[in-house]
Amino acid sequence: MKILAIDIETYSSKDITKCGVYAYTEAEDFDILLFAYAYDKESVEIIDLASGEKLPQNIIDDLTNEEVIKTAFNANFERTCLSKYLDRKMEPNQWRCTAVHALELGLPGSLDKVSKSLNLKEEKMGEGKSLIRYFCMPSKPTKANGFKYRNIPIFNVKNESEAIENTTEDSKASKSRSSIIEEKWNTFKAYCKRDVEVERAIRNKLNNFKVHKREWKLWNLDQKINDYGVRVDKALVYNAIKCDSTYREKRLEEAKNLTGLQNPNSPEQLKEWLESNGVKVESLTKESVKELLEKVEDERIKRVLHLRLSLSKTSVKKYEAMKKAMGKDERVRGLMKFYGANRTGRWSGKLVQTQNLPRNNIDNLDEGREILKAGDFEMLELLFENVPEVLSQIIRTAFIPSHNSRFIVSDFSAIEARVIAWLAGETWVLDAFKSHGKIYEMTASKMFRVPLYKIEKGNPEYSLRQKGKIATLACGYQGSVGALKAMGALKMGLYEDELLSIVTSWRKSNPKIVNLWRKVEKAAIKSVEEDKKVKIQQNIEFSYTGGILFVKLPSGRKLSYVRPRIELDYRFNTKKLTYEGVKQVNKKWGRLETYGGKLTENIVQAIARDCLGEAMLRLDKRGYKIVFHVHDEIILDCPKGFGSLDEVNKIMAEPIDWAKGLPLKADGFEGKYYRK
Repeated sequence: MKILAIDIETYSSKDITKCGVYAYTEAEDFDILLFAYAYDKESVEIIDLASGEKLPQNIIDDLTNEEVIKTAFNANFERTCLSKYLDRKMEPNQWRCTAVHALELGLPGSLDKVSKSLNLKEEKMGEGKSLIRYFCMPSKPTKANGFKYRNIPIFNVKNESEAIENTTEDSKASKSRSSIIEEKWNTFKAYCKRDVEVERAIRNKLNNFKVHKREWKLWNLDQKINDYGVRVDKALVYNAIKCDSTYREKRLEEAKNLTGLQNPNSPEQLKEWLESNGVKVESLTKESVKELLEKVEDERIKRVLHLRLSLSKTSVKKYEAMKKAMGKDERVRGLMKFYGANRTGRWSGKLVQTQNLPRNNIDNLDEGREILKAGDFEMLELLFENVPEVLSQIIRTAFIPSHNSRFIVSDFSAIEARVIAWLAGETWVLDAFKSHGKIYEMTASKMFRVPLYKIEKGNPEYSLRQKGKIATLACGYQGSVGALKAMGALKMGLYEDELLSIVTSWRKSNPKIVNLWRKVEKAAIKSVEEDKKVKIQQNIEFSYTGGILFVKLPSGRKLSYVRPRIELDYRFNTKKLTYEGVKQVNKKWGRLETYGGKLTENIVQAIARDCLGEAMLRLDKRGYKIVFHVHDEIILDCPKGFGSLDEVNKIMAEPIDWAKGLPLKADGFEGKYYRK
């Protein structure tokens, strides 16, 4: 099959990093400046659209020809921009994204970093970023650029300078600018061509490791979801931003009157004021201010501290993100990033970041939402003392169904706990899920040897449920006391001196899961050391090929660990596995280390992700429109009269061929807006 590699350079007055590619292409001045391409192994060509050249008809035809596969790095950008530019629908199943291929192999997510990590001779040109800023974004009018809001490619500048041909200094300056722009433009064209060369070199290098067919099906579905988008309540979004501004102005004015400070929102100024009033302050973080509130008695100081808490809460950033990303039809598109979690393949969020939306805890959510939407800010403040908190909790509800439709939302129940028990063969956990499903109560029962029927509300033993819950969430991946603390064990009322006993009790109650950590670690090390395939339960297979440690999952998909190495762990005088990847702290490529529990976590989360993928494919096949998904939850946009929550939950829980014996269950709701 013929392959057409593509890279384009574009212009829009909208900031793509804030609004996303879909809203970016809706700008009135959106345009494609350069189109670089190469068929198969042919040399790279470039079409200078900004200078008046046209796309040849054969290329226009091939862009929608199912016999021609189009490739690009982050192909969603090229596909979306070209679809808008040519006013033609670009089917995602005719495209392949080289970035997805790289991410699946554990490589970075940028063209430049991938080529460097692969040590390719073809490298991205370093001038790219400055040239993109120069030609692809609005510019600040200055004398140096002829007081223009945009640096126009050379052909336009030539025409302009010819029109004012004379011997004045301005004319000479114009000609000088013209030659500078011409040089920059030629470099920009070379940069665009180079990107095609680098993308093709990466693709050729990675073709030794094929992407699973199911992954391309999921990527196609992901593109379909992003193209469709989700409707947002425009009135709610705009009023939330306005309400926050009004509220902050009032609170800031009150704080100024109470303190006499020019900017009481400044930590330095406020700290100095508090200390001048006899209050010792080390920090003004949220937790520190709460601690100070418990100590001070002066009502004026207390009020200032309350105002500090109120003013420091950022409750509208996501509303602002929705506003920027909202299309003309009031839909936000491009919320999902395929293979966003490099190690497991899970999706991540973009733009509004739906993966970390605040939960809804207020009782009268519907009332608060309607008051905000109506713009009655005084009533909102009267009914809800903490307005920023209310605005924060209403964020989810800004996502609404299409007209004459409703949301059906379905969420896998305790998916990771189910998967790890299934993977390890921890029978009692699986039996609990297959019967009553009270996993936290059952865990507490096993840990503390208390009959299950006693761990019920109203009984003193019910307090053990909390310990069972925190242990289930924190200990499954070899976590110990630190993991319990990170999960908030101390804030939940547990005591420091009982944490170790909780870890010990959980491990004794789950011996097969504990054994799974050891099996996974030994299999990984053996595979790298002996360069051989090593299988463990549920068709998990480790193999070392081409400098990559692969972990084949039950679905057939593989996790990848680049350039693994077995080293000595001096802490325990044992072997440890290290590999190359992106560090979480500085986001730079470097060497990472892992262990049995962490590898198990990767495998479990990857299997849970594959279960979600199966459910999404099934729902799509049965006519359900997915607008976005969050972790293990799917949000569907359903016309009135179509589908039901019961049917969706059943589809989610249908057995999966490659996961025989895995008990799946889903719960959810139908509603006129999204909530949690």
